[in-house]
Amino acid sequence: MNRRFLWRLSVVTSDEAEEAVSLALADRLHQVPCTYKNLETGRTTVAVYLENRPDWSKAARDGLRQALRQLDTVRPQAASPKFRLTKIRTEDWAESWKRHFKPLEIGAQLLIKPSWSRRRAKAGQHEVVLDPGMSFGTGQHPTTSFCLKELARLRRPDQRQSFLDLGTGSGILAICAAKLGYSPVAALDLDRLSIDLARRNARLNKVSRQIRFQCQDVTKPAFRTGAQYSLICANLISTLLLAQKERLVALLQKEGLLVLAGILKVEFARVQAAYEARGLRLVNSRTEKEWRSGSFLR
Repeated sequence: MNRRFLWRLSVVTSDEAEEAVSLALADRLHQVPCTYKNLETGRTTVAVYLENRPDWSKAARDGLRQALRQLDTVRPQAASPKFRLTKIRTEDWAESWKRHFKPLEIGAQLLIKPSWSRRRAKAGQHEVVLDPGMSFGTGQHPTTSFCLKELARLRRPDQRQSFLDLGTGSGILAICAAKLGYSPVAALDLDRLSIDLARRNARLNKVSRQIRFQCQDVTKPAFRTGAQYSLICANLISTLLLAQKERLVALLQKEGLLVLAGILKVEFARVQAAYEARGLRLVNSRTEKEWRSGSFLR
């Protein structure tokens, strides 16, 4: 990253309201936020890091507050957040990642770690080194963690399994899939910066030739992948999962598995019903904190 400064849009809120605030920021800024909890005060900060200064007019702030009020049936505490827009040095932003991104093991198969960690993989583990950049995806979040565990659990070394990563962010799922032996692997994101970062991370892990990265928006009529996949991970907000259900199901092979994440547990039943109405069956699910994720068999 060559820029000296970034814009940090942060919202101080309660732990209970974290998910509602995150959803509102992600929906308006097309960037999944990071969250930080102060263990002394119990307060949670939801932050988005941007290269360009966002619209921070009174109208924009009022619009975001209105978006949060629409979610207050889920989390009433989200209705009165404290906003702050600050300009920070990229060095300060990078140091904040070093405090919050720790090595993560996914069973006996994967070790995910930042480039500054000296931790070594155990025998038989695939090592994945990541620079998360401004995009979501270190594996720490419950929704990403579920996707990673399903990737590892569902891998059959004696079978050819294709994989599609919708909303790739840092590229973590696609890179782990390539390391585990999925082929072919495709990764999509609507954000060009995320795609560029994911490609850098793939090169860092020596799997760039095994992954086809594309900047595409699943909501657009021109959206194309040119294939069906045996496993798809869609770690997206629930409104998008519901709106694009026909398109996501069409991307899945017969007897393939669709992993849906990014869903608040109070919204999961609606998502489940929508996909089951299209012939899929829930075969695995996990709830962690306020999030629920699930795998659906076609």
